[in-house]
Amino acid sequence: MELIKSILAVGAGSFLGGSGRYLVSLAMKGVSKGFPWATLAVNLAGCFLIGLLWGLFSKNGSDSSNWALFLTVGLCGGFTTFSTFSKEALVMLQGGNIWGFSGYVAISVIAGIALVALGYYLMR
Repeated sequence: MELIKSILAVGAGSFLGGSGRYLVSLAMKGVSKGFPWATLAVNLAGCFLIGLLWGLFSKNGSDSSNWALFLTVGLCGGFTTFSTFSKEALVMLQGGNIWGFSGYVAISVIAGIALVALGYYLMR
């Protein structure tokens, strides 16, 4: 029964996260001319949020609770778009946009890790 509750928590969070990601992509539709700004914004925001939540839940010793699963695995997992990031990076690389590809990958990875760390340490 506990497994079912956990799965439902992750599923509900994923629904909300995925819906949020879609709304951000709609809101930024006019901005993303040749560069996936919406995906970058969602990934960086999601990295910071998951860092905050991870720090908070680990500080309280509740990082495996259903709330933690709902917010981190579900909401943040549904919101961030690493698979879309990877696809868009490959499209840039395949299109010969080496500078766009390099910048996008470097900013996403380095800033993403830094924002996870910042969020984590802010909540510790």
